[in-house]
Amino acid sequence: MFKHILLGTDGSAASEHAAELAVDLARSHGARLTALYVVDPYPYLGVGETNPMGFQAYMAAAQQHAAQAHARVSELCNKVQPAVPLEVRLVEDVTAMRGIVDMARQEQADLVVVGSHGRTGISRLMLGSVAAQVVAHSPVPVLVVR
Repeated sequence: MFKHILLGTDGSAASEHAAELAVDLARSHGARLTALYVVDPYPYLGVGETNPMGFQAYMAAAQQHAAQAHARVSELCNKVQPAVPLEVRLVEDVTAMRGIVDMARQEQADLVVVGSHGRTGISRLMLGSVAAQVVAHSPVPVLVVR
């Protein structure tokens, strides 16, 4: 049924659980898997920001974190038999929702899998939920994993 599954990962426990499910789905459907890590825009650019070292440190840390998240998904893909074909992607300078939705369109994914961080109450109202935003804007079905 699924030929291409897009996994949004941020290296958190919630996204690792989503990765386990995405790998199992890809294996059982004979689908390929794309693991996407989105680097949010640098939060401190603005009037008075003149030190490029802050931006460079932010991007270096983000790229290192992305590599770790991708390595974990790769481990999961290679642990199952048959191994799941994996492609890793890194998108920079967009919100997580926009990066995931745009990549789903660009890659013509059949399914998007994302983890839910389980925020409730006022924190969810104020911060919103990436998973909820992806569900609202995705061109394809979204599986939200808790």
